[in-house]
Amino acid sequence: MEIADLPIATSHRANLLAAGYSSLAALSAASPPRLARDLSIEVHEAEEILKVAVGANKSKGADGPSTSSVLKGVQNAWDMLSDEQSRRHINTGSADLNNILGGGIHCKEVTEIVTGLINTSSLIQVVSQESVKLNWGMLYTILNANSDEDFTTKDLTFVRIQLAINVQIPVEYGGLGGKAVYIDTEGSFMVERVYQIAEGCISDILEYFPHCHDKAPAGQEKLKPESFLADIYYFRICSYTEQIAVINYLEKFLGEHKDVRIVIIDSVTFHFRQDFDDMALRTRVLSGLSLKLMKLSKAYNLAVVLLNQVTTKFTEGSFQLTLALVIACSKQSCGVLLVVVHFENHDNAGDSWSHSCTNRLILYWNGNERYGYLDKSPSLPVASAPYAVTVKGVRDAVNSNSKRVRVM
Repeated sequence: MEIADLPIATSHRANLLAAGYSSLAALSAASPPRLARDLSIEVHEAEEILKVAVGANKSKGADGPSTSSVLKGVQNAWDMLSDEQSRRHINTGSADLNNILGGGIHCKEVTEIVTGLINTSSLIQVVSQESVKLNWGMLYTILNANSDEDFTTKDLTFVRIQLAINVQIPVEYGGLGGKAVYIDTEGSFMVERVYQIAEGCISDILEYFPHCHDKAPAGQEKLKPESFLADIYYFRICSYTEQIAVINYLEKFLGEHKDVRIVIIDSVTFHFRQDFDDMALRTRVLSGLSLKLMKLSKAYNLAVVLLNQVTTKFTEGSFQLTLALVIACSKQSCGVLLVVVHFENHDNAGDSWSHSCTNRLILYWNGNERYGYLDKSPSLPVASAPYAVTVKGVRDAVNSNSKRVRVM
């Protein structure tokens, strides 16, 4: 069988020949990222073409190259660099948050956004008074008195909806022009808020691209709140078994809806915190779900955003370290209690869960200001940036300047 006889789309056959793939042997030796780059297609489409090519080789009894070349884990360094350089980002709504995230929420990666942390201002004020001698009981009281439950629900609401809206910004306006999958485990999805943030997004687009809007009639039709709402696929989950089933079903769903560019799970551990008594089993199940989501994000070129909450874990054995870090932070006037947050706040999914995601962004209060803190990233430095929540959604804070956080 020749390239021209492969049972694939005519356009793909023509592109293969134009790209220099003159034989099945040459095609089978290519890696999925390289083929995707040569044909200007998605990686999962390249994988399907390679599977067909390998099948054609087997059917004619040819001893072609090893099928290991089409395994999803096989890449060379050049393919990886090319893939990273062409990777798209989803705008968070705040330029400062985008800056510390390397351009925004990354496609082909799993990002965890965490809230539920303490407001640090009162503790620093107390620690700064040298006459005050803190003991364990006092520190515990101060930390718990400054936890902000209202912040957790309100800010996560805006962030998750903002991402579901911003991923749909048309390409001609600097967006991805994609769609969103929203998996709601808590029942906190508010359509009215989605409509409000969509209106804010459209308002900003018309303000920043007035001339481009006049010349793009097709884009004008998209710039309606109803269109934004229509491109959010909503799943309501009522148990951990339903959550597992939906995530297992995602691969088929994404294969049928290839324009999806973000999957949001709010929150990923909600049902596992309530219904799971076996902690070891819970850890294994969550790790398996995380690996599956990572696989989907790479295969379908989309971002996976997991929303989660943490609880503050205080142990008297760690009090001396905590107090020393608090005092050091207060004297240096840097990052306030970020170091304490990093060491002393533990994920509700268990300590091992923090290793399951590519990136981790922590949202917290510092006095009356909201901040985002990049706690984990394989390629970006630890940093924090202020942001604001307005009627339009997530935006830059007034007079904001993103800065590098000093980790002690």
